[in-house]
Amino acid sequence: MVAAARPSAEPEPVYLDFDAVTVATASFLREGVIAFRDHVRATLPELYPVIANASPSVSEELEFFLRHRKDAMWICRLSPADEVRDPKILGELDEAHRSTFDLVVRLGTASAPSLAAQSQESLAPTAWNNRLSSLAARGLLIERRSGKTKTFAPVLEIA
Repeated sequence: MVAAARPSAEPEPVYLDFDAVTVATASFLREGVIAFRDHVRATLPELYPVIANASPSVSEELEFFLRHRKDAMWICRLSPADEVRDPKILGELDEAHRSTFDLVVRLGTASAPSLAAQSQESLAPTAWNNRLSSLAARGLLIERRSGKTKTFAPVLEIA
């Protein structure tokens, strides 16, 4: 997977298609999927890994594994025409990251200063930026830079 990953000019999801995969062990998920996600997020920051077409048994194993690590990833169905269906976050986010993620989903796009201004939580923009950056490092939010300002948006659209 690492050899096949190529830099992108624009942020984009990279679908790890699990179609026809019936079993995935925790060690494969750790050394394959999670290691790939972490490698890509650190070295190819425009790419955002997403699990696609996972069977119920693979989804269940991945969910258990992610919850145990207190981690999360995007998962979806991908049609033969590459249309995303049923996108959702699989795994676990702590309360602060979940509320931040949900707020960005509701707004569509956000920056740390905009969240500080709009939220009822009395957090400084730096704290919001830390939360947003953590979600981007996990591949849950796309991070875009425009000068000194960073904006964040969900990798996939949740209907």
